Amino acid sequence: MSRKKSRKQIFTNVEVIDAGAKGKTVAKAPDGRIIFLPNAVPGDIVDVQTFKKRKAYFEGKATVFHKLSDKRTEPACEHFGTCGGCKWQDMGYEHQLYFKQKEVVNNLTRLGHIELPEVTPILGSAEQYFYRNKMEFSFSDSRWLTLEEVQSEEDLGDRNALGFHIPGMWDKILDLNKCHLQADPSNAIRNAVKQFAVENGLEFFNTRNQTGLLRTLMIRSSSTGDIMVLVQFFKEDETKRKLLLNFLAEEFPQITSLQYVINGKANDTIYDQEVICYSGQDHIFEEMEGLRFKINAKSFYQTNSAQAYELYKLTRDFAGLRGDELVYDLYTGTGTIAQFVAKQAKKVIGVEAVPDAITAAKENAQLNNVNNVEFFVGDMKKVFNQEFINTHGEPDVIITDPPRDGMHKDVVQQILNISPKKIVYVSCNSATQARDLALMDAVYKVTRIQPVDMFPQTHHVENIVLLERR
Repeated sequence: MSRKKSRKQIFTNVEVIDAGAKGKTVAKAPDGRIIFLPNAVPGDIVDVQTFKKRKAYFEGKATVFHKLSDKRTEPACEHFGTCGGCKWQDMGYEHQLYFKQKEVVNNLTRLGHIELPEVTPILGSAEQYFYRNKMEFSFSDSRWLTLEEVQSEEDLGDRNALGFHIPGMWDKILDLNKCHLQADPSNAIRNAVKQFAVENGLEFFNTRNQTGLLRTLMIRSSSTGDIMVLVQFFKEDETKRKLLLNFLAEEFPQITSLQYVINGKANDTIYDQEVICYSGQDHIFEEMEGLRFKINAKSFYQTNSAQAYELYKLTRDFAGLRGDELVYDLYTGTGTIAQFVAKQAKKVIGVEAVPDAITAAKENAQLNNVNNVEFFVGDMKKVFNQEFINTHGEPDVIITDPPRDGMHKDVVQQILNISPKKIVYVSCNSATQARDLALMDAVYKVTRIQPVDMFPQTHHVENIVLLERR
């Protein structure tokens, strides 16, 4: 049943039946329309208040829980439900894996409309918490307040925060006590920085007014034990800057790379900013099967190091290299996959649009004495043309790992023009992967599928597909 309430609707005793996109779960209204919920688990029976109405669906929130799902588990994090970073912490890990695999299969069948082989069971992550090697936190002088705090008449003290953006609110920051995503000393460093800044009168940033000193804090760690800390300041204040950086260097001697940025522009991205090394090295190292990868403040590296190793091993296995193949690695990034498969190939050609990434790829290949790789920079749809193929040779195998948007249709067409024996398609978005596979279906048959969970407690899932020429 439902009743109207100021343009919003309330539905009672609704069963939550599935998990949907972007970490939301799915219920059905009595009229058959879908309701997307941010705060329920499949199997819950709930009352729902809607706050958005669309032609084919509602968006709402569970307000009363009549029955709790047997798929539920107790969230580990005190910030769960407010933070928005780990939307699935209240669902048992085996159920998270089930819904991730289901999403991959649904996307490939419903969006791709292609014939599929049996899907290999999803590869779960050995670590379900503290698995990330990179975290970025924001400073704010007006932290997010709970409803209880808003209604309270007590003095709330300073409003400073160091943590994450509240979902959908660009200027509101949740002050974190303990985050369960990155291993120690991440929480200790963040909490010490906040306490020191408050005690020493270092101004926290105000996004709306563009005022303050402290802007963001980035912490990177690696399997080799290296730790990088980067503090982003809104303006130069040498005395206060040195005060904080000296404190960090003395309090946490395990930091191997201490860096900073002075960024006075409207947004806090650092890719167009000068990064200055204050102490230690200007990089850290990641290691995988004897290969060492130098990572600087701007480098991309898979954020779950242990699971990245599993992903790359599977990618290499799918490629099935014998040692005499020419391999193209499209969207190569910093060349990690290219170097990882190189010892089993005759030669690997990596192509990437980001110049800094290709510089790092070349440097890492030299560092690792991998001599059978070459890297080229440029817009994929322009660089990866017939002239490029004529110069570097026709590949036997193409490995492609594009961004979330998938491959440009011109890139797909060029792959079809070349028609290599095999394509290994690694994707972080099975919906765009399905679209691309459909474009190749007349020429290629999907022969293997392997979902991989890189991000436990979230809805994100990677997927590897092997395509073989029909």
